Amino acid sequence: MIFHIITLFPESFDSYISSSIIGRAVRNKKIKIRFYNPREFTPNKWRRIDRKPYAGGPGMVIEALPVIRAIEKAIGNRKKEGRKNLIIWLSPSGKRFDNKLAKKYTKFTDIIIICGRYEGIDARVKEVFKTEEISVGPYVVTGGELPAMIILDAVARRIPGVLGKIESVEENRIASANVYTRPEILEYKGKKYRVPKVLLSGDHRKIEEWKKK
Repeated sequence: MIFHIITLFPESFDSYISSSIIGRAVRNKKIKIRFYNPREFTPNKWRRIDRKPYAGGPGMVIEALPVIRAIEKAIGNRKKEGRKNLIIWLSPSGKRFDNKLAKKYTKFTDIIIICGRYEGIDARVKEVFKTEEISVGPYVVTGGELPAMIILDAVARRIPGVLGKIESVEENRIASANVYTRPEILEYKGKKYRVPKVLLSGDHRKIEEWKKK
């Protein structure tokens, strides 16, 4: 799977995609991540891509054409190659992202994620391309980069080989919100904190029941 990220700030992804599980997935060629900066797709010699919104209002709006060209670059000849593209338009008013969508997205070979900034992107981009509007939560953040990382992570971890074992995906097994490790008794400021007895019992049936609860 290839993730194509359209963003004005590709450097904001550097530390996240180069470390831990995502970094290993890239190095092991389980996924690829490519970046497209709209500033690279404008004839403006100052690389300016934002303008004042029609009808007034605060902030600036990202022009449609540089984003359209970035999407075209990401898609390339992939349709001819039989690859399956998904274009995600990040928006606070979009459909709420969840595990069901993450699983659905693993059916695509190429996921193009458009990261907005400022007051947003000229809506005519959505008239040119069929997009899926997605929100990662009931709040607004400064730009689409953090939501893009969330989607990238949630989808990538479901790709066979990314987590090592597909059983590591929590949704595929009974997992508790609370986990424990050694020591059995933790002492802190004169008080003892113990691991639940059921986890030490060796009774797998009771342990599974505890996890369900």
